[in-house]
Amino acid sequence: MTLLELLQLMRKHLKLMIVLPIVCALATALVCFVALPNTYTASTSMYVLAKQSSASSDNAANYSNLNASQMMANDVSTLLKSDRIEADTAKDLHLESLKGYSTKVTSETTSRVITLSVTGTDPDIAATIANDMASNVSKVAQQVMDVQSVNVIDQATAPTAPSGPNRPMYIAVALLAGLFVAIAIVVVSDMLNTKVRNADEIEDLLGLPVIGRMPALKGGK
Repeated sequence: MTLLELLQLMRKHLKLMIVLPIVCALATALVCFVALPNTYTASTSMYVLAKQSSASSDNAANYSNLNASQMMANDVSTLLKSDRIEADTAKDLHLESLKGYSTKVTSETTSRVITLSVTGTDPDIAATIANDMASNVSKVAQQVMDVQSVNVIDQATAPTAPSGPNRPMYIAVALLAGLFVAIAIVVVSDMLNTKVRNADEIEDLLGLPVIGRMPALKGGK
């Protein structure tokens, strides 16, 4: 099937090509606005400070301390995702668990700054979880690692605007999906249609040329 034939088929079934994508988009919009609640993301940033060596005035020692701090930042990032930190935070906030709240930790390999983002349906609780996790990771890091401190740079505050769900994207995807389904229906129905619809198909089937045509008359006469 050529592109021109496909376009002709789509034009022939124009109603289906328009209605099906719109129905899919409307159904997805209904689900997005009714069944999917708003989510909010609260973020806090931390600075990891490793214990300084006794010869901290030496350039080589300073470089060594910097590298150690950067490696510690990666370890602290991993620690933030541990069950212990989540369990301690849930206990501090009198919650059974942090289920329903997702966490994302970002740490660059060349920086000692860590960013923790907590996403959930309640903006105040999301901010409280982020701040408490930062406090707990500082305590645990000093206990189990050679870390002097994990200092909070920016406290998490309750966001005023939702961060998700991305409803416009979902609706756009549903619209495109409806269009692809409509095209698939049109193509498959055309392939399953075994009727001879024009003189060219007769020539292809019989291998004989068409030597005459009967014109269609008005009123069937």
